[in-house]
Amino acid sequence: MPIHANVSFWAKKISIPAWCKSIYTTVIVAAFIPLAHASPLTSASLNSAANSCYVDGLSERMNCGYINVPENHNQADGKQIQVHYVVMPAVKNSGKNEAVLAIAGGPGQSAIENAQGFDQMLAKVRQNHDVILIDQRGTGLSNPLQCIDDGLAHPLTINEADLDTREETQKCLAELDADVTQYDSLSALRDFEAIRLHLGYKKLHLYGVSYGTRMAQLYMRHYPDSLATVTLDGVVPMQQSVLAIGDAIARAFDLLVQDCSNNALCQQQFPKLGADLNKVDAELALAPNISVIADPITGDATQLTMTRSKFKGALRMALYSPSIRALLPHAIHQAAKGNFQPIVGLYSMSMDSTGIAMGMHASVICAEDWQRLTPQLRASTNQHYFGQEMLKTFNQMCEVWNMPPVDDSFSKAIASDIPTLLLSGQLDPATPPSWGTMAMEQLTNAKHFIAPYATHGVAYQSCGNKLIAELVEKGAVSDIDGECLNKDIRRNFYLNASTVEAIPSNTDAKAATQNQ
Repeated sequence: MPIHANVSFWAKKISIPAWCKSIYTTVIVAAFIPLAHASPLTSASLNSAANSCYVDGLSERMNCGYINVPENHNQADGKQIQVHYVVMPAVKNSGKNEAVLAIAGGPGQSAIENAQGFDQMLAKVRQNHDVILIDQRGTGLSNPLQCIDDGLAHPLTINEADLDTREETQKCLAELDADVTQYDSLSALRDFEAIRLHLGYKKLHLYGVSYGTRMAQLYMRHYPDSLATVTLDGVVPMQQSVLAIGDAIARAFDLLVQDCSNNALCQQQFPKLGADLNKVDAELALAPNISVIADPITGDATQLTMTRSKFKGALRMALYSPSIRALLPHAIHQAAKGNFQPIVGLYSMSMDSTGIAMGMHASVICAEDWQRLTPQLRASTNQHYFGQEMLKTFNQMCEVWNMPPVDDSFSKAIASDIPTLLLSGQLDPATPPSWGTMAMEQLTNAKHFIAPYATHGVAYQSCGNKLIAELVEKGAVSDIDGECLNKDIRRNFYLNASTVEAIPSNTDAKAATQNQ
C-alpha cells in the first residue's frame, strides 16, 4: 500500500490515551499552543451540586456540580471561582462512604474530559465505589487558564524557531482574567479536600497518574487522615524537578533502538535505525526540510516545514503508546530517505489540541520546578535536546509568569504509612522506574511494581487496573502480587506502512504473482 494512501491509518486508527500525553507534551514548541475549550458536560443547569449530567463518551447519567472557592485561599472574601466535579456512581449500591478520586496528569489536563478513559480503567473499582473526577483549578470547566494564538493556526507550515516565547507568554498573561499565582498544586489541593467534605465521603482512595501522582503525594502529606489507599501510576517523586525529564526521553529513544536491534524482523528491515535517527536529527538541526505532503486530516496537498522540533516531538509522543511505538522504526527509516509523510501522521495526533491548559501548566511548573533547578541539574538537563528546549522555553516563560517559589519542604520525600501502590513502565518516556524507586524512600507501607512492556500509564495498558481494585477492596498492599504485569503484551514492529508481516523480496513477490 502506498504511504500516501495510508495517512488516515496513521492519523486516526490508533489513538493515544489522553493521560499518556501528560508531562511536557508541548514544551518543544516554544509558545502557548491554541486550545479549543471543550465542554464535555450537558445538563439543563450546572448551578447546583446535585445535578445529573452526561459526560462526553459515556451513555449513563452522572452526578455533577461545582463548589465556589476563593481564588486566593488567604482572601476568603475575595474573588470566587468554580471548581467542577463529576461523580461516577458505583455500579452496586454498596452503601460505602469511601470513594476513589482519580487525578489527571499534565499539569493542565481536565479529569472530566478524560472520564471515558478513567471509567474503562477503573471499571473494577467502580463496581463498589463511586469515582470522583475533579477539574483542577485552571483546567477544563474550572476557570481554565487557556490562551489562543492565531500564529499557530497552521502547525504544519510554521517554523517554531520563529516564535517569540516571551512575547507569546506576555500576550497570554494579558488575556487571562485570573491571578495566575493562585493556580499551583497546593492551592488546588485545598479545593480537592473541600470537595471531599462537600460530598460527604469519609475516606478517599487516590489514583494519580503522571503529574497526578504529585497531587496524590501532596494529599498524603497534608491530609493523611482523609485517605484510605493511594496508587501512583507513572510516578513523579517530590524530590524530582520534572525538568529532569530530558534524561527519561533520551533513555526511551535508546530503548527503542535497542528493542529493534533485538527483534529479528525489525533488525533485518531497519539494520541502521540508530544511524537513521541521528542522520535526520543532524540534518534538521541545520535547517528545516520544506516539502509538499498530503495533509494527514484532509488528504489535500499542503506545504510541510519539517523542523527538528516537529520531528523529535512526534517521535517522543509516539513513545507514550506501545502500539504507536511499534510504528516508529518504519517512520524513522522513511524520514531518513526524505519521506516525512509517516512522521506527519504521528504528529497530527497531537496537532489540533494537546489537552493541556497551558496557563495552569505554567503556574505549576514555574512555581514548583523551574525555580528549584540547581546549577548541577541545569547542566545535566542541558545535555539532551529536549532538556535544552525545556530550559530555553521555561527560562523565558517563567520570568513573565512570575510565580512565587515553593519552599524547600515541598521537595522532601513523602513519609507515610498509608497503603500505597506504585506502578512504573519500563519503557516510559516521561517517568522512568527510577523515579518510582525515589518516591519509595520514606513510604513504609508500599509496593513498587515495574511493568516490563508498559510505557506511560501502566494501569491503562496492563493488569495494573486489577491491582488497583485489589488494593481498594483489601485496603492493604501486603498480599498484592504483580506477577501479571510480566505478561508479554508486545506487538511486533511495523515493517511497512500497514503491517508487521515480513516484506517479500522482489524475487518472491514476482514468483507469487506468476503463481496466481
